[in-house]
Amino acid sequence: MLPVIVKCLVWDLDNTLWDGTLLEGDDVRLRPGVRETVEALDARGILHSIASRNEHDPAWERLEELGLAEYFVAPRISFGTKSAAVRAIADELKFAYGTIAFVDDRPVERAEVTHHLPDVRCYTHDEVVGLVDRPEFSPPVVTADARRRRSMYQAAFRRDAVRADFDGPDESFLQSLDLVLRIVTATDGEIDRVEELTRRTSQMNATGVPYSDAELRALLDAPDHEVLVTSIDDKFGPYGAVGVLLLEKRPEVWHLKLLATSCRVVSLGAGTVILNWLVDRAARAGVHLVADFRSTARNRMMDIAYRFAGFTADECACRARLAPAGDAEIQRLHLMPGPRSAPTTMRLDVAI
Repeated sequence: MLPVIVKCLVWDLDNTLWDGTLLEGDDVRLRPGVRETVEALDARGILHSIASRNEHDPAWERLEELGLAEYFVAPRISFGTKSAAVRAIADELKFAYGTIAFVDDRPVERAEVTHHLPDVRCYTHDEVVGLVDRPEFSPPVVTADARRRRSMYQAAFRRDAVRADFDGPDESFLQSLDLVLRIVTATDGEIDRVEELTRRTSQMNATGVPYSDAELRALLDAPDHEVLVTSIDDKFGPYGAVGVLLLEKRPEVWHLKLLATSCRVVSLGAGTVILNWLVDRAARAGVHLVADFRSTARNRMMDIAYRFAGFTADECACRARLAPAGDAEIQRLHLMPGPRSAPTTMRLDVAI
């Protein structure tokens, strides 16, 4: 069985990340191999954080001087217990404790974390250099989003902080973000993330049908299909790839086989924006647009997005089952003429 991949490595500072004790006035220096380990794991999409008994400002200033501060998210630099710090980091990142690792030079600190958080994997300071070769730190696939996971989390923290102080309705806050939704043709390097979106989304997934890597790559090469990936950015930074469209294009009919968007952007209305764009595109091409949809207990919001975009089931011919899906069935929805909703919180950038 493959090990659970570590999502965040939490570091102690004194005599672990660096040699020496900062509060005792030591001129601390990075331990050998630390910078290389931090950079290598960051490039794999593994986050770094800190659980250290230190005064925050001097410790953070030293990390900045060492050129490493930018790599750490949700740090806990205070005088509480290490287990409380690790727990707070995991909870803030919304990571299961089994995906957290902790490195500390002191056996008593590792034992304290293990006692309170037995799922957290602990390592000694002498094991740091070898972490990059361990299977639990070696994800089998590193997607484009994984490589910029840290920047996405940092952007999210900045966004959340501003939202907490924003005095006004949600729509006004969304308008202030300068949201841009990009729609592009998927590349080979994005297929892993597209596959993940088809498997892991549920709230905003039109059918729930997963597509394998091989199936998606075959569709990329098919002249009558488009595999489109959507991403969102705002003034704080990227959300990453958040949606996928699988479209079959025939001379008179375009068939939307799948639309799925990440639950992280449900509140932004990305699904509605994408559907309105596709409806307008089909109209300009002079083709009829149909879409597959399977109602589930979790994708009610996607159902609403389809209805607002003008899709409805054809009572005569389109209630037949197209593919088995438990006790539900995939229906083929047809686009009907009529007015469309027009969200104003997001700008489109299309390159296909």
